[in-house]
Amino acid sequence: MSYRAPIKEMAFCLNNVLDAGRLSGTDKFAEATTEMTEAILGEAARMSEDVLAPLNVTGDLYPAKLDNGVAKCSPGFDAGYKAISEGGWVGMAGDPEYGGMGLPLALMSCVGEMMSSACLSLALNPLMTQGQIEALEHHASDKIKALYLPKLNSGQWTGTMNLTEAGAGSDVGALRTKAEDNGDGTYEITGQKIFISWGDHDVAENICHLVLARLPDAVAGTRGISLFLVPKFIPDEHGNLGPLNNAVAISFEHKMGLHGSPTAIMEFAGATGWMIGREGGGMAAMFTMMNNARIGVGVQGLSQAEAATQKALQYASERKQGRSPVENGTGIILDHADVRRNIMTMKTLTSTARTIILDAAISTDLSKGLDGEVAQAQAARAAFLTPIAKAFGTDTGCEVAEIGVQVHGGMGYIEETGAAQYYRDVRVTAIYEGTNGIQAMDLVGRKLMDGGVAAFGLLNEVSLTAAAAEAETPDLAALLSGAEMSLNATTHWLVDASMNDRFAGAVPFLRAFALTLGGHYLLKAAMADASRLPLARFHIRQTMQQVDALCSAAREGASVLYALDVDALGA
Repeated sequence: MSYRAPIKEMAFCLNNVLDAGRLSGTDKFAEATTEMTEAILGEAARMSEDVLAPLNVTGDLYPAKLDNGVAKCSPGFDAGYKAISEGGWVGMAGDPEYGGMGLPLALMSCVGEMMSSACLSLALNPLMTQGQIEALEHHASDKIKALYLPKLNSGQWTGTMNLTEAGAGSDVGALRTKAEDNGDGTYEITGQKIFISWGDHDVAENICHLVLARLPDAVAGTRGISLFLVPKFIPDEHGNLGPLNNAVAISFEHKMGLHGSPTAIMEFAGATGWMIGREGGGMAAMFTMMNNARIGVGVQGLSQAEAATQKALQYASERKQGRSPVENGTGIILDHADVRRNIMTMKTLTSTARTIILDAAISTDLSKGLDGEVAQAQAARAAFLTPIAKAFGTDTGCEVAEIGVQVHGGMGYIEETGAAQYYRDVRVTAIYEGTNGIQAMDLVGRKLMDGGVAAFGLLNEVSLTAAAAEAETPDLAALLSGAEMSLNATTHWLVDASMNDRFAGAVPFLRAFALTLGGHYLLKAAMADASRLPLARFHIRQTMQQVDALCSAAREGASVLYALDVDALGA
């Protein structure tokens, strides 16, 4: 079975669970009506299924290569990227003043899921460009915007993000790349960056690198970092390509997965760049791109969960093996209780991840489409949901893809079935754009600096859902209410705890919050459509039962982690 875009599921989630109709009620997104949303999802589905999906295995078997310094992408990727760019999918959320479509992030996330499910390696390219568009819109000069944004929105040029160095991974403040002022509005950039997704390729005419670097007299740490735009080819004032810049890919990484995505080591040898934002404001500008990308990476995890679930369900519906004690059994492995449990787990985790991600995206959109305190509240809500969306979305991708291999049995370990590729491709998403441990630390650190206001606001929404469901499904309502109370108490504990005690419980807290939100969303879905009640019941009575234990672990504090010294750990 080839990939089929779940557009009905997306539409149901948007309209019946998350009330996405609120977006078309704003001036900014007035055109994002239900009819337009359905039309866009339909068009994106056709492209993803017919054009991109056939490239997925090709990209895995025939990786991108660097041949004598010339990048060569996987066969067919040029045509696939052309379909993406000519369809207007790159600049979906871009400012219409610069050639974008001005559509909501929520809708772009749905399209991103479809493209990524179809071919994750290729879909990573527009994701990086979309993040750069967001950063330039907020921080670049008018001259830079006018020159670069139309080309990026059209997909004629693509964008990258250059943070990581060999000695500066998660600790960005340790970077060594230098910037020297040329005195003419440009800067000379010198240094090396690693792990640069789509750092060089042959599917678009120019590549625009956003590079973090340090000026000579800059203070130490992140406060001394500035951001620079460094194009592969230096354009003139009209956007015509000029000379090749001194920014080159010196090698492509050999990776566990995502073989079709060229991951480069970039060498900047006195390359010409332009500062984006203020001096020393590099991290603030880059975080604009990173926050956008973190929701996008959550979408990547979701996409592989969806694709793996589709493939596992088809296999389980066809594969005959053994006997199961069920009435009217047909001999397929889906009759077996363990396989059924696996498939149900895959479906509920995938649904939970999708709804968390779209909820974060809608709040992001509302924060831009509304004004005053309401917009601020939505921005805080989006900020709290973003690390959950990234971490749980990618954890779900890894977990569901692994379960998919298990459902296939021995054939899951054989590459030709395609089940293993989903796991190999998705595994890095839990690492890049901030590891999931860092996402959890952000959740209990920065995102609780408001005293838990955003967290308690979300928990109140969970309580309202439990109350609304009490008459029809009292057992599920009671369990959801109990999970909310555990999280509420744990949030209070974390707010009062020392920072390292918070960090020690960060990962279980994030997962507990995500699973509780899953119960909230799935129960709302069941109240809107009774046929969805079995999924809600499975999640709430099975998976969500982990919440109490996770909350207990989150309140344990750091001492248990440091009970053994380094020598004892190695004994």
